[in-house]
Amino acid sequence: MVQHTAWDTHPEPLPVDSAPVPEYGSGSLADLLPTLAAGLGVPGMTAGITELTPADRNCVFLIDGLGWEQLRAHPDDAPFMSSLLDSSRGGTGRPITAGYPATTATSLASVGTGLPPGAHGLPGYTVRDPATGALMNQLRWQPWTAPGPWQPYPTVFGLAHEAGVHAAQVSSPTFANTPLTKVALSGGEFHGRLSGEDRMDCAAQQLARADRALVYTYYAEVDGAGHRFGVDSDTWRGQLAHVDRLVQRLAEQLPPRSALYVTADHGMVDVAFDEDHRIDFDEDWELKAGVALLGGEGRARHVYAVPGAQSDVLTCWREVLGEQFWVASRDEAIEAGWFGPRIDDRVYGRIGDVVAAARDDVLLIASEREPKESAMVGNHGSMTPAEQLVPLLEVRS
Repeated sequence: MVQHTAWDTHPEPLPVDSAPVPEYGSGSLADLLPTLAAGLGVPGMTAGITELTPADRNCVFLIDGLGWEQLRAHPDDAPFMSSLLDSSRGGTGRPITAGYPATTATSLASVGTGLPPGAHGLPGYTVRDPATGALMNQLRWQPWTAPGPWQPYPTVFGLAHEAGVHAAQVSSPTFANTPLTKVALSGGEFHGRLSGEDRMDCAAQQLARADRALVYTYYAEVDGAGHRFGVDSDTWRGQLAHVDRLVQRLAEQLPPRSALYVTADHGMVDVAFDEDHRIDFDEDWELKAGVALLGGEGRARHVYAVPGAQSDVLTCWREVLGEQFWVASRDEAIEAGWFGPRIDDRVYGRIGDVVAAARDDVLLIASEREPKESAMVGNHGSMTPAEQLVPLLEVRS
């Protein structure tokens, strides 16, 4: 019998179909606003999250970076939201899923358009623009790209406004006229407020302005603290405690016949600063071979190969990363439903020739081309429960 050593074993890469695909159509962020709008009688909207009961006035409070697992792990820091955990997803006590990749630009577009990433066309933090061949940062909208052609679908807020529903967004004044706001969250009125307290008060006022209302508000600092210090740091816990008080402040001001839904765009995982957990693309000749552009982010990569090298790049990435990442070709990822049930033609070329999603607590950094992102403690993007599951807490008046 031949004896094999560790040096000549070749573990099989993670099967593409073993990745936990988001609940598109029944329990994802893309299904939330259409469900609420359907309950308000907006034409063309479908109630995908069937556990939710319609209300005349609906408010969505999105807390950037607050995943389901992180909230459950810190009940003392968020007593009010923790008391609402059993109310999540219409009283089932279950989370919903963000969508892939679990990142802000993608998730906000899914929320606002009611469409999965393969349709709205923001399938990553950075993706290749097929028209120019260059990477496009969809969060910062750099380089500037015409918003309308990039994301041509109407927002749910716009459709609700046309149907006579009072639609409003309450957020930082910084976001009033950004391209991401235009393509994802526009429609109705925008109200800029600097402090979280002022946003809560304004959101309650907007709910009370009409018999039928759809209001959105947002808080970003939980995400920022997680990226800089980690999701179990004192700074992060302080932000969690602060936003917990904001949720309670809004809940106590709800006008009659209202439903408040507290959710998030993604969760987060802390990744250790060592070579076992942070693989540096810029220093790995194998991973760089045949790659023209590296997109996405550390836990959700889009890899664009030089012409003719797609197969070789896929093979190499599977050999190097396949035990820790789900590594798929573009067509395999699409077929598996990672980006939703359909892919629009204009979106197809934005998806990487190779798509790599982290399963383990690892990060594929790029220390030279992405120095700031490579230095973050907390990260997100993939399909693990810590990143993908988000709450849908409910308060009704």
